[in-house]
Amino acid sequence: MAGDIEAAFAAAVVKRDEPVPEGITSWTGNRPARRFGIYRGNVSGALIEALGVRYPVVARLVGEEFFRAMTREYALTHLPKSPVLIHYGGDYPDFIARFEPAEGLTYLADVARLESAYWQAYHAADAVPLAAERLAAVAPDALPGLTFRFHPAAFIVASAWPIVSIWETNSHDAEVRAVDLEKGEDALVTRPELSVEVRRLPVGAAMFLSALKDGETLGEAATKAMSAAPGFDLARNLAGLMETQVLTGFSDGDAA
Repeated sequence: MAGDIEAAFAAAVVKRDEPVPEGITSWTGNRPARRFGIYRGNVSGALIEALGVRYPVVARLVGEEFFRAMTREYALTHLPKSPVLIHYGGDYPDFIARFEPAEGLTYLADVARLESAYWQAYHAADAVPLAAERLAAVAPDALPGLTFRFHPAAFIVASAWPIVSIWETNSHDAEVRAVDLEKGEDALVTRPELSVEVRRLPVGAAMFLSALKDGETLGEAATKAMSAAPGFDLARNLAGLMETQVLTGFSDGDAA
């Protein structure tokens, strides 16, 4: 019985045309509908505020009124699965991609994916980055067979849109500068120490890093990146792996 009431309560919170569930009362006795309406508003308001913290650039790009309306639609069909709200809204970018009123802002979902990666990196577990000396000690002929472990705070976001430039100017500039929407940008989001870093990736790097993160060997990842992006520079990307501190370890199949 209690479970039925809880299920009905949860369903009615997000369905505004639903009546107050049976068994719900208020201390005033005769006004459960009004008080339940206030509760509904508080729930959606809290979720909108939570996503406003996670996606401030999305909010700035569309304006407060549009953002609240879009986010309310999301909140009505995507209730939190955890009482810890830092985990809420991970699939919000996918919702934006399907949200018809925002279809004219073709870059918006990818900007949201970048912001989501930033949020995840900020809250990710700490880890000790791989020391450059350990990788330098590997014999050159063994390098292609290495696989790598990535820092929990390392995320790759590939996009056909200039998401890093859009994010930068809407995060740091007092006046938003013009951005050339014809140029795509891939991003690496990391937090090697205390601060989250967002970096533009060179050509082919997103595919290279993603392949490594998926467990492919260095040789396999390099071949894939060079095939897809003729301008891929392996030496530059190997240096970038160490500079950005995205790795925590490696394996040659026998030792780590």
